Amino acid sequence: QVQLVESGGGLVQPGGSLRLSCAASGSVSTILTMGWYRQAPGKQRELVAIVTRGGATNYADSVKGRFAISGDNAKNTVYLRMNSLKPEDTAVYYCNMRDFNGLFWGPGTQVTVSA
Repeated sequence: QVQLVESGGGLVQPGGSLRLSCAASGSVSTILTMGWYRQAPGKQRELVAIVTRGGATNYADSVKGRFAISGDNAKNTVYLRMNSLKPEDTAVYYCNMRDFNGLFWGPGTQVTVSA
């Protein structure tokens, strides 16, 4: 089984920055994609950013130029660097991973952007 755990959420002022982390553990096989989704109250869950096994990245139009998805040297870990945060970025952010065996979700981390 695979577990995903997000961290790094919190309260930040408009214009500020946060970095979210997602670490996968357990029986992780070949990772096909990892991504971040978010859901604000009363709204649908939406894609924020994804990165493929080959390193290609895609972003929602609303976050292009402000957010960056990446990995580092840690095994099976993905990050979302969020700059120039806006109140409309307030949401629960969920990590998603698809590997060779299945699709997995983290429990989410709250991001609140407020003065």
